[in-house]
Amino acid sequence: MFKSIRHGLFAALAGFTVLICVVYTGLALVISYVTEDMLVDRLLAREAAAITVHFARHGSVQPPGNDLIRIHGDAEGLPPSVREQVMAGRLRAEVFTDTGRHYHVRTLDLNDGSGPQRFYLLADVGPLLVVSQLFRDVGGMLTLVALGLIGLALLLAYWLSRRLVTPLQLLADEVRDGSTAFTAQRRRDEIGYLAERLGTTMAALHAALAREHAFTRDVSHELRTPLTVMNNALGQAASRPLQGHEVAQLQAGLADIGNIIDVLFALARAEHIAREVLDLRGCIEDCLLRLSGDAGWHAARLALDVPDRLAVTGNRHLAMLLLNNCLGNAVFHGGPDSQLRISYADGVLRVANSVDADRPGTMHGFLHGQNLLRRVAGAMDWGLAFEAGAASYCVTIVPVPAR
Repeated sequence: MFKSIRHGLFAALAGFTVLICVVYTGLALVISYVTEDMLVDRLLAREAAAITVHFARHGSVQPPGNDLIRIHGDAEGLPPSVREQVMAGRLRAEVFTDTGRHYHVRTLDLNDGSGPQRFYLLADVGPLLVVSQLFRDVGGMLTLVALGLIGLALLLAYWLSRRLVTPLQLLADEVRDGSTAFTAQRRRDEIGYLAERLGTTMAALHAALAREHAFTRDVSHELRTPLTVMNNALGQAASRPLQGHEVAQLQAGLADIGNIIDVLFALARAEHIAREVLDLRGCIEDCLLRLSGDAGWHAARLALDVPDRLAVTGNRHLAMLLLNNCLGNAVFHGGPDSQLRISYADGVLRVANSVDADRPGTMHGFLHGQNLLRRVAGAMDWGLAFEAGAASYCVTIVPVPAR
């Protein structure tokens, strides 16, 4: 069994080359010998025609014009091996003898009016066997030339197999090494197309595995904090009623878990979500409407400095998740009386909220969910940064402008 496709291809090309050489050599030999036999047969036919014409005109048999041909009126005068063929009823025969002589015999029936007479034209064609003599004289040189041509053909087969298979071997090595960018992608043939499709498939597979790994890691890490807070709050319920801020922690934890799950599933589907041109101002207004209805926050505490139409490139679902988390966290940390300012300048969207220093702090997405929000922004190639201060908290978002 061959260890590689190159060995198999070389064996196939070499075998095909040798087969062609053998077939054409055999064909050349057959043609040469058939040509010799046809030449001798033509000579005998011409002598037979001349003798027949002479016999018809003069009633006698003239000697053949070729010194290699003899005419016999009786089979007894023929060599024994030739006589056996004639006595067997063969009218034409080619006879090889043990002594190395080579004969061609043709039966000739002539009629002078008194009855048919049989004669035998016998040609000793040894001197005419050019092919055999040629092989005896230059057979060694022809053999050397043939071997040289076969060797050259084998070298050509090796070079072709190496040239044709090397790109496939290189592609196989790169696949074995786990690469997703293949050098064969620059080729403009079937191998290049295969490398391009394989690279795309491998990249998609690696991305899917990375998302699965990130999803598993984030579920374990991001959900642990709100679950711990909720377990601690519920642990107090066995000995005493829950206080207001503890109930608020439970509600915040449930909301936090819901937000985290939404973000995690959005990131898991990020590859399959197409990008589009969207109006970021419209997304902000939708988020503010939901926020004013759910959190008890009033729009009178809002300062909005955003163009009437702010076209950016991204995904509406991911953008809404990002804005909902940022605005919800701003109101949650600042409280219902917090002042919220949203502005856009020089390609940067800033979401800033005031923080009441006397208000007790609580755990929310801004503390342990920043990594997820950065990944949401990164899925759209947006920039995201957090700036925490004593009296304010600010999130800067750098969206991709529409083209």
